[in-house]
Amino acid sequence: MAAVGLTAGEGQKDWILEPLSLPVSPYCTAEVFTSLELPCMFCEDCYPAEEQEKLLRHMILEHKLVIADVKLIADLKRYILYWKKRFIEQPITDFCSVIRTNSQGPEEKQEEYYLLCDVLPEDRVLREQLQQKRLEDVLEQQQQERNDSNFARICVFCNEEFAGNRAILFNHMAKDHSFNVGLPDNIVYCNEFLDLVQKKMDNLQCLYCEKTFRDRNTLKDHMRKKQHRRINAKNHEYDKFYTINYLELGKNWEEVQSEDDREMIEEQDDDWSDWQGHPVCAVCLFCEKAKDTTENLQVHMKVAHRFDLLKLKSEMGLNFYQQVKLVNFIRRAIHQCRCNKCGETFTSKAEVVSHLTETNHIMSLLDRSAWDQPQYYFPTYENDALLCSLSDSESESVPDNQTNIPVIAEDISNLHALKQSSILNLLRHPDTKN
Repeated sequence: MAAVGLTAGEGQKDWILEPLSLPVSPYCTAEVFTSLELPCMFCEDCYPAEEQEKLLRHMILEHKLVIADVKLIADLKRYILYWKKRFIEQPITDFCSVIRTNSQGPEEKQEEYYLLCDVLPEDRVLREQLQQKRLEDVLEQQQQERNDSNFARICVFCNEEFAGNRAILFNHMAKDHSFNVGLPDNIVYCNEFLDLVQKKMDNLQCLYCEKTFRDRNTLKDHMRKKQHRRINAKNHEYDKFYTINYLELGKNWEEVQSEDDREMIEEQDDDWSDWQGHPVCAVCLFCEKAKDTTENLQVHMKVAHRFDLLKLKSEMGLNFYQQVKLVNFIRRAIHQCRCNKCGETFTSKAEVVSHLTETNHIMSLLDRSAWDQPQYYFPTYENDALLCSLSDSESESVPDNQTNIPVIAEDISNLHALKQSSILNLLRHPDTKN
């Protein structure tokens, strides 16, 4: 049974047929499958495979059968043979929707047509199984081509000969002639693809725009100047040679790719929503208190410690970069149990915070020279969420006359990344003490 309707090569690999669990048709003989003709579902008429449209027209005019989305059927011959058997076993009305034309006219002028489409579960399963079978065949063919060490071709651009793995030729064309068709491993029916490319070049036809030129030198100049040393992805003539076009039923590479992009955007949106739903957990500058929003944290620091970061920002005209340096300066001072105003040190963070509050040194940060230095671009704590939520001022640039200490460009680039919170875990201040 496994070898019925298969060539000798296919018959040796029974596992290929496992996903394709179709009922065996009495018409599904080896002779039929190796034939290049397509049979009618209802009579003995056959048409050459390249005259598929004639067969479809015949079934519409003579047998009133319309097949929906024929172009999406992976193997039309197997599809026809399957339904040829089923229509013998049961009436066509058990499977097809009936469409009556001219329903408002006289009865003698009315006609009934039968629509066979994948709304019918049996038809949908059949189409999916045929698609799966074709995908397996394509992947098997692709694997054979990948492992073929007897590959030998001449470059279509310079006539240099290459032997061995096909990737050698594709890499040569990409490197030396800027002709890039993607990863060689994604190509299938490689020789047929290269034959097509060679044919177009021999016909003095541009591979991208399909224009024809008077001689080979003119063609080469055109492809070089217009950057047309590539195939046109919109040309469906090339779809056969890329495995992505076989992955899903009725979808080409554009639809698969755009679907992946949509899924990526949706996942990003979901992740963003999840991230927003979790607390920020920004920690106070002076104690271990954490708040779920920076607004609540600002209120806490103002009430509990009489420290108003927003007021300092407004009074001193601090831009984003200066806010970062100020926060990191305070973080380090508290971590080292040191007053940021008088420099006095204490044995615990609680003591230094108490000192800052009692002496009102907590807001004595008007002396820019103490904290407005490049070393404070780097966070004291690598997971300091407060840094990621600081608001920008109108200008993010660091004025040249604002400090006598030069700002190194490397620090600025690091800060841009810090602002996006993408390298917080990579930055540690080297002077932080344990």
